[in-house]
Amino acid sequence: MSTIDVLLISYDRPDYTRLALGNLLDVADPGVRVWVWHNGTDLQTRQVVETFLDHPRFYRFHHSPENRKLRDPTNWLWREADGELLAKVDDDCLVPGDWPARMRAAHAAEPRFGALTCWHHAPEDLSERLYRKKLRSYHGISILQNCWVNGSGYTVKRRAIQEQGLLAENQTWSDYCIDLALRGWIHGWLYPFLFEEHMDDPRSPHCRIKTDADLERRAPLSAQVNHVATVEAWLAQQQRSARLVQKAPLDPRRFRGWRRRLSGPELWRIFQGLLGRRRAF
Repeated sequence: MSTIDVLLISYDRPDYTRLALGNLLDVADPGVRVWVWHNGTDLQTRQVVETFLDHPRFYRFHHSPENRKLRDPTNWLWREADGELLAKVDDDCLVPGDWPARMRAAHAAEPRFGALTCWHHAPEDLSERLYRKKLRSYHGISILQNCWVNGSGYTVKRRAIQEQGLLAENQTWSDYCIDLALRGWIHGWLYPFLFEEHMDDPRSPHCRIKTDADLERRAPLSAQVNHVATVEAWLAQQQRSARLVQKAPLDPRRFRGWRRRLSGPELWRIFQGLLGRRRAF
């Protein structure tokens, strides 16, 4: 059984963290090791994490009083873990129970698979007309192929990380995936889809963002950098991101240099927002 070393980064949302970490440990089989990096000084969130320390699948814990965001925690896992597969699940996401088994089977079937993931958006955001054009099959494993995948619910071969190296300063996960694709690694969403519940999506039954005032208090990072001020605009951003991955070109060169201009202005603006770069709605 291939070992999956999976990272969860907690910060200041004890309610989501309790659900996400508890769910991750529940679906973890004996081949899954859960690593938790806690950012910041929110005592309640840290106490939530510590209630799980004795779980047999809880493997490593690190606390950084300074919010180190994404890069340092990710590189901590990539540098120190020795599992065949490296993974991340966000503190606002719930992965399905068959996640470990299906990820292992897919990676074993195709050596060129790089990052594989769950569908991070709502099921209703899928357009069969769009995604079927991008379905590809490799040794009996079907994926909705793309040059990058979402940053939660994924698994990636450690061999791919060793080949490319750690996350660089100011490099996003999406950019990292595109660089891997340029090296020949194949990414995508497993099909039939594995559905990961994103609790920050207003359509999730666990979402705490019900009003515009809630969004102002609890705005996710991508909402902050894009200056999203209303629940309606936040939902629209989720839907645009889902549409993007179903229509984005499969050639990673289209997202580098002069070729990116040929991908279409709307597609490029949405992609910039997905990377966490500022864009206007």
